[in-house]
Amino acid sequence: MNPIPCPTRPQESSPTAPRPVAIDARSLFGRQPVVMIEHAGERYLLRVTRNGKLILTK
Repeated sequence: MNPIPCPTRPQESSPTAPRPVAIDARSLFGRQPVVMIEHAGERYLLRVTRNGKLILTK
């Protein structure tokens, strides 16, 4: 049985699949540990933890 591809995720073998953009987190955060991101009319907080991990919350 073949798995059904996820419609929201492009196939990696597709020549027309968009490539992800890499953004250095330091350019987003600067000296602040939190940035607010707006997406589809909603606001999210992206935080850097004490251990250097990223957490996205609504």
